Amino acid sequence: MKEMTQIFKALSDETRLRIMSLLVNDKELCVCDIMEALHLPQSKASRHLSYLRNAGLVDDRRHGVWIYYKINRERLEYASVVFHLLAVIFEGLDQTAKDRRSLKKYLATKKPASCN
Repeated sequence: MKEMTQIFKALSDETRLRIMSLLVNDKELCVCDIMEALHLPQSKASRHLSYLRNAGLVDDRRHGVWIYYKINRERLEYASVVFHLLAVIFEGLDQTAKDRRSLKKYLATKKPASCN
């Protein structure tokens, strides 16, 4: 039960939900991608990503100076249900659509080596 409480606390913040909406479709994104898509300063994006990582919702990997994040589907036995529910909810939200358009626009103009 404690694990579930930690997960729902992590999901109780709008910024963290917006981050999850970008990652939930099996995307791996650099912190700079998330910053640009959501128009967040690096410190705020990193703080929220750290919270999600500590809750076990996302995994990270370092590549040079950049850190890449993706959904951690292996941590929880019932994770697929939680992440599927989030994906369904996110599909109907205007903010999610706006964030995804912003990410798509940014990625289309991003220089290939900017996060490497």
